[in-house]
Amino acid sequence: MKSLIAPLLLTLGLSAPFLAQAHDAWILPSSTVLSGDEAWVTVDAAVGNDKFYFDHRPMALNGLQIKDPAGKDIAAQNAFSGAVRSGFDIHLTTDGTYRIAVVNHGAMATWKEDGKPRRWFGPLENLADKVPARAEGLQVQERLSRVETFVTKGKPSQLDRIDRGLALTPAAHPNDLVAGEKTGFTLTLDGKPLPDAEIEIVPEGSRYRDQLNAITAKTDDKGSIQVTWPAAGRYWLHAQASDTVTSVAQADKRTLSYSATLEVLPQ
Repeated sequence: MKSLIAPLLLTLGLSAPFLAQAHDAWILPSSTVLSGDEAWVTVDAAVGNDKFYFDHRPMALNGLQIKDPAGKDIAAQNAFSGAVRSGFDIHLTTDGTYRIAVVNHGAMATWKEDGKPRRWFGPLENLADKVPARAEGLQVQERLSRVETFVTKGKPSQLDRIDRGLALTPAAHPNDLVAGEKTGFTLTLDGKPLPDAEIEIVPEGSRYRDQLNAITAKTDDKGSIQVTWPAAGRYWLHAQASDTVTSVAQADKRTLSYSATLEVLPQ
Protein backbone atom coordinates (compact mmCIF):
# COMPACT_ATOMS: atom_id res chain seq x y z
CA MET A 1 0.00 0.00 0.00
CA LYS A 2 1.32 3.39 -0.91
CA SER A 3 2.87 5.80 1.59
CA LEU A 4 1.71 9.38 2.05
CA ILE A 5 3.95 12.16 3.35
CA ALA A 6 2.52 15.02 5.40
CA PRO A 7 3.71 17.09 8.40
CA LEU A 8 3.08 13.83 10.21
CA LEU A 9 3.75 10.69 8.16
CA LEU A 10 0.58 8.82 7.34
CA THR A 11 0.41 5.49 5.58
CA LEU A 12 -2.40 3.31 4.36
CA GLY A 13 -1.20 0.09 5.96
CA LEU A 14 -1.77 -1.01 9.55
CA SER A 15 0.65 -3.20 11.45
CA ALA A 16 -0.90 -5.54 13.97
CA PRO A 17 0.00 -4.55 17.54
CA PHE A 18 3.74 -5.06 18.17
CA LEU A 19 4.31 -7.02 14.94
CA ALA A 20 6.24 -5.72 11.94
CA GLN A 21 3.93 -6.71 9.11
CA ALA A 22 1.59 -4.97 6.71
CA HIS A 23 -1.61 -6.88 7.39
CA ASP A 24 -4.67 -4.94 8.51
CA ALA A 25 -6.57 -5.41 11.77
CA TRP A 26 -10.26 -5.08 12.50
CA ILE A 27 -13.02 -5.97 14.93
CA LEU A 28 -16.40 -6.88 13.46
CA PRO A 29 -19.67 -6.88 15.46
CA SER A 30 -22.54 -9.17 14.48
CA SER A 31 -24.86 -6.13 14.76
CA THR A 32 -24.35 -2.42 15.29
CA VAL A 33 -27.94 -1.38 16.08
CA LEU A 34 -30.19 -3.37 18.43
CA SER A 35 -33.37 -2.95 20.46
CA GLY A 36 -35.24 -4.75 23.21
CA ASP A 37 -34.89 -5.14 26.94
CA GLU A 38 -31.66 -7.14 26.65
CA ALA A 39 -29.39 -7.84 23.70
CA TRP A 40 -26.25 -9.76 22.81
CA VAL A 41 -23.54 -9.00 20.26
CA THR A 42 -20.81 -11.34 19.06
CA VAL A 43 -17.59 -9.65 17.95
CA ASP A 44 -14.90 -11.17 15.72
CA ALA A 45 -11.33 -9.83 15.79
CA ALA A 46 -8.75 -10.68 13.13
CA VAL A 47 -5.71 -9.63 11.13
CA GLY A 48 -5.56 -10.08 7.36
CA ASN A 49 -5.69 -8.42 3.97
CA ASP A 50 -9.30 -8.76 2.77
CA LYS A 51 -11.97 -6.86 4.70
CA PHE A 52 -13.59 -8.68 6.57
CA TYR A 53 -12.39 -12.16 5.60
CA PHE A 54 -10.51 -14.37 8.07
CA ASP A 55 -7.44 -15.46 6.14
CA HIS A 56 -4.37 -14.82 8.29
CA ARG A 57 -4.40 -14.91 12.08
CA PRO A 58 -6.46 -13.98 15.15
CA MET A 59 -6.07 -10.62 16.85
CA ALA A 60 -4.68 -10.71 20.38
CA LEU A 61 -7.26 -9.44 22.86
CA ASN A 62 -4.84 -8.31 25.60
CA GLY A 63 -5.78 -4.67 25.04
CA LEU A 64 -9.55 -5.19 24.79
CA GLN A 65 -11.62 -2.34 26.25
CA ILE A 66 -15.43 -2.31 26.29
CA LYS A 67 -17.13 0.86 27.53
CA ASP A 68 -20.85 0.91 28.31
CA PRO A 69 -23.04 4.00 27.62
CA ALA A 70 -22.00 5.48 30.97
CA GLY A 71 -18.31 5.09 30.12
CA LYS A 72 -17.77 2.22 32.55
CA ASP A 73 -15.70 -0.83 31.70
CA ILE A 74 -17.59 -4.07 31.18
CA ALA A 75 -16.20 -7.55 30.65
CA ALA A 76 -16.33 -9.63 27.50
CA GLN A 77 -17.93 -13.02 27.77
CA ASN A 78 -17.04 -16.33 26.09
CA ALA A 79 -13.76 -14.96 24.74
CA PHE A 80 -11.67 -17.29 22.59
CA SER A 81 -8.73 -17.28 20.16
CA GLY A 82 -8.87 -19.64 17.21
CA ALA A 83 -6.60 -20.35 14.27
CA VAL A 84 -7.60 -17.32 12.17
CA ARG A 85 -9.83 -15.18 14.41
CA SER A 86 -10.56 -14.24 18.00
CA GLY A 87 -14.01 -13.52 19.33
CA PHE A 88 -16.17 -12.67 22.31
CA ASP A 89 -19.75 -11.85 23.31
CA ILE A 90 -21.08 -8.67 24.90
CA HIS A 91 -24.25 -8.50 26.96
CA LEU A 92 -25.94 -5.13 26.35
CA THR A 93 -28.14 -4.47 29.37
CA THR A 94 -28.69 -0.71 29.14
CA ASP A 95 -29.68 1.60 26.29
CA GLY A 96 -27.03 3.67 24.60
CA THR A 97 -23.79 3.27 22.68
CA TYR A 98 -21.04 0.81 23.56
CA ARG A 99 -17.46 1.53 22.45
CA ILE A 100 -15.51 -1.65 21.73
CA ALA A 101 -11.76 -1.25 21.18
CA VAL A 102 -8.47 -3.10 21.23
CA VAL A 103 -5.87 -0.59 22.41
CA ASN A 104 -2.17 -1.40 22.53
CA HIS A 105 0.68 0.74 23.80
CA GLY A 106 4.03 -0.84 23.20
CA ALA A 107 7.50 -0.54 21.79
CA MET A 108 9.76 -1.94 19.11
CA ALA A 109 13.49 -2.15 19.77
CA THR A 110 16.49 -3.16 17.65
CA TRP A 111 20.10 -3.54 18.79
CA LYS A 112 23.22 -5.66 18.44
CA GLU A 113 24.37 -8.33 20.86
CA ASP A 114 27.69 -10.15 20.34
CA GLY A 115 27.74 -8.64 16.88
CA LYS A 116 24.37 -10.11 15.92
CA PRO A 117 21.20 -8.09 15.28
CA ARG A 118 18.43 -8.44 17.84
CA ARG A 119 14.82 -7.28 17.75
CA TRP A 120 11.96 -7.13 20.27
CA PHE A 121 8.28 -6.13 20.15
CA GLY A 122 6.02 -5.98 23.17
CA PRO A 123 4.05 -4.07 25.77
CA LEU A 124 5.60 -0.88 27.05
CA GLU A 125 5.80 -2.15 30.62
CA ASN A 126 8.09 -5.01 29.53
CA LEU A 127 10.62 -2.83 27.72
CA ALA A 128 13.04 -2.40 30.64
CA ASP A 129 13.16 -6.13 31.38
CA LYS A 130 13.47 -7.32 27.79
CA VAL A 131 15.81 -4.76 26.22
CA PRO A 132 19.30 -3.90 27.56
CA ALA A 133 19.35 -0.18 28.35
CA ARG A 134 22.92 0.29 27.05
CA ALA A 135 22.84 -2.14 24.15
CA GLU A 136 24.99 -1.49 21.09
CA GLY A 137 23.13 0.45 18.39
CA LEU A 138 19.91 0.51 20.42
CA GLN A 139 16.94 2.10 18.66
CA VAL A 140 13.50 2.22 20.29
CA GLN A 141 10.21 3.16 18.70
CA GLU A 142 7.06 3.78 20.74
CA ARG A 143 3.87 2.33 19.20
CA LEU A 144 0.25 3.15 19.97
CA SER A 145 -2.72 1.61 18.16
CA ARG A 146 -6.51 1.70 18.50
CA VAL A 147 -8.84 -0.68 16.64
CA GLU A 148 -12.51 -0.07 17.42
CA THR A 149 -16.19 -0.25 16.55
CA PHE A 150 -19.48 1.00 18.00
CA VAL A 151 -22.72 -0.77 18.92
CA THR A 152 -25.95 0.93 20.04
CA LYS A 153 -28.92 -0.56 21.87
CA GLY A 154 -32.00 1.65 21.77
CA LYS A 155 -31.32 5.38 21.67
CA PRO A 156 -27.73 6.40 20.78
CA SER A 157 -25.64 8.11 23.47
CA GLN A 158 -22.73 10.54 23.32
CA LEU A 159 -19.19 9.16 23.11
CA ASP A 160 -16.32 10.33 25.30
CA ARG A 161 -13.36 12.07 23.67
CA ILE A 162 -10.14 10.06 23.25
CA ASP A 163 -7.21 12.08 24.56
CA ARG A 164 -4.32 9.73 23.71
CA GLY A 165 -3.26 8.58 20.28
CA LEU A 166 -5.21 8.77 17.05
CA ALA A 167 -9.02 8.82 17.20
CA LEU A 168 -11.99 9.78 15.11
CA THR A 169 -14.84 12.04 16.20
CA PRO A 170 -17.88 11.85 13.90
CA ALA A 171 -20.20 14.86 13.51
CA ALA A 172 -23.06 12.37 13.21
CA HIS A 173 -23.40 9.33 15.44
CA PRO A 174 -21.26 6.41 14.16
CA ASN A 175 -24.32 4.11 14.30
CA ASP A 176 -26.43 6.51 12.24
CA LEU A 177 -24.69 6.40 8.85
CA VAL A 178 -26.85 6.15 5.73
CA ALA A 179 -25.98 5.32 2.11
CA GLY A 180 -25.97 8.38 -0.16
CA GLU A 181 -25.66 10.80 2.75
CA LYS A 182 -22.62 12.84 3.74
CA THR A 183 -20.92 12.40 7.13
CA GLY A 184 -18.36 14.69 8.74
CA PHE A 185 -15.45 13.36 10.81
CA THR A 186 -12.60 14.95 12.75
CA LEU A 187 -9.32 13.06 13.11
CA THR A 188 -7.54 13.87 16.36
CA LEU A 189 -4.05 13.22 17.69
CA ASP A 190 -3.84 13.25 21.48
CA GLY A 191 -7.24 14.95 21.53
CA LYS A 192 -6.33 17.75 19.11
CA PRO A 193 -7.48 17.99 15.45
CA LEU A 194 -4.90 16.67 13.00
CA PRO A 195 -4.73 18.68 9.72
CA ASP A 196 -3.49 17.50 6.31
CA ALA A 197 -3.92 13.85 7.22
CA GLU A 198 -4.95 11.08 4.84
CA ILE A 199 -7.75 8.70 5.81
CA GLU A 200 -8.51 5.54 3.86
CA ILE A 201 -11.95 3.91 3.83
CA VAL A 202 -12.41 0.45 2.29
CA PRO A 203 -15.84 -1.16 1.72
CA GLU A 204 -16.25 -4.82 2.63
CA GLY A 205 -16.06 -7.54 0.01
CA SER A 206 -12.73 -6.66 -1.65
CA ARG A 207 -12.06 -10.40 -1.93
CA TYR A 208 -14.86 -10.63 -4.50
CA ARG A 209 -14.02 -7.73 -6.83
CA ASP A 210 -11.10 -6.64 -8.99
CA GLN A 211 -10.78 -3.17 -7.46
CA LEU A 212 -10.22 -2.19 -3.83
CA ASN A 213 -12.69 0.72 -4.28
CA ALA A 214 -10.99 2.62 -1.48
CA ILE A 215 -12.11 6.12 -0.60
CA THR A 216 -9.30 8.48 0.39
CA ALA A 217 -9.87 11.83 2.03
CA LYS A 218 -7.55 14.48 3.42
CA THR A 219 -8.40 16.41 6.56
CA ASP A 220 -8.62 20.20 6.31
CA ASP A 221 -6.84 22.70 8.56
CA LYS A 222 -9.34 21.83 11.33
CA GLY A 223 -8.74 18.09 11.04
CA SER A 224 -12.11 17.47 9.38
CA ILE A 225 -13.23 15.45 6.37
CA GLN A 226 -16.53 14.84 4.60
CA VAL A 227 -17.47 11.38 3.31
CA THR A 228 -20.46 10.49 1.12
CA TRP A 229 -21.24 6.79 1.51
CA PRO A 230 -21.64 5.16 -1.93
CA ALA A 231 -23.62 2.13 -0.74
CA ALA A 232 -24.90 0.35 2.32
CA GLY A 233 -22.56 -2.12 3.98
CA ARG A 234 -19.63 -2.32 6.35
CA TYR A 235 -16.53 -0.17 5.93
CA TRP A 236 -12.99 -0.29 7.34
CA LEU A 237 -11.55 3.17 8.09
CA HIS A 238 -7.86 3.68 8.75
CA ALA A 239 -5.18 6.31 9.40
CA GLN A 240 -1.61 6.16 10.64
CA ALA A 241 0.82 8.83 11.83
CA SER A 242 4.34 9.26 13.11
CA ASP A 243 5.91 11.93 15.31
CA THR A 244 8.57 12.46 17.97
CA VAL A 245 6.25 13.06 20.95
CA THR A 246 7.31 10.01 22.94
CA SER A 247 6.66 9.00 26.53
CA VAL A 248 9.60 6.56 26.54
CA ALA A 249 13.01 7.96 27.38
CA GLN A 250 14.87 5.71 24.93
CA ALA A 251 12.44 6.26 22.05
CA ASP A 252 13.07 8.95 19.43
CA LYS A 253 9.96 8.17 17.38
CA ARG A 254 6.29 7.39 17.98
CA THR A 255 4.07 5.62 15.46
CA LEU A 256 0.30 5.70 15.86
CA SER A 257 -2.45 3.84 14.04
CA TYR A 258 -6.23 3.94 14.13
CA SER A 259 -8.90 1.83 12.46
CA ALA A 260 -12.64 1.52 12.87
CA THR A 261 -15.37 -0.74 11.53
CA LEU A 262 -18.46 1.24 10.56
CA GLU A 263 -21.80 0.03 9.22
CA VAL A 264 -23.73 2.12 6.69
CA LEU A 265 -27.44 1.42 6.45
CA PRO A 266 -29.67 1.72 3.35
CA GLN A 267 -31.92 4.72 2.95
